[in-house]
Amino acid sequence: MLQDITVEHFRTLLGSTCSLQLDDGSQLPIAISSIDEKPLARLSDNQRLPFSISLNSLEPSAFVDGLCALELPELGRLEEIFVSRVPPMGRDANLAYYCISFN
Repeated sequence: MLQDITVEHFRTLLGSTCSLQLDDGSQLPIAISSIDEKPLARLSDNQRLPFSISLNSLEPSAFVDGLCALELPELGRLEEIFVSRVPPMGRDANLAYYCISFN
């Protein structure tokens, strides 16, 4: 199912809040803050345009990275999405910032 996910599935969620289900079963409230398309990273035989999604936690979190689940309106529950933490770099250091890459 992950191979069928496109940037369009996330466009309607940009700026909205939802919950990321962490690998321990807990829920982390997040906001989808940006979408970054990567046209130069596309493989010649791949139809999907690679992209990444930036997420901001809405509360402090110790979660660093791992497999998570996320609910998408059109597709339902996506499981086994690898989520990576990124440095705050000038943002509120009390919150957490994450990235999901789709190649």
